[in-house]
Amino acid sequence: MLTCKEQVARSSDYLDGQLSYRGKLMMRHHLMFCPNCRRFMHQMRLMQKTLRVMPEDALPDIDMLAERLVQERRNDQ
Repeated sequence: MLTCKEQVARSSDYLDGQLSYRGKLMMRHHLMFCPNCRRFMHQMRLMQKTLRVMPEDALPDIDMLAERLVQERRNDQ
């Protein structure tokens, strides 16, 4: 059985479908018995879904917004 550390290291490959059949079975076996790693995988899947719906290009005013926030923080100090 995989350790939690090994499972985390292979999680991206697992989600991307890049593991061998044996690797997938080892991951699934570990996930059956480890609630913490199941939670971690759930969070990874959520992050993947979120990233898929985000726009690829940054908002045009993002640099101006970041600079304004830095200035406001400096003024508050």
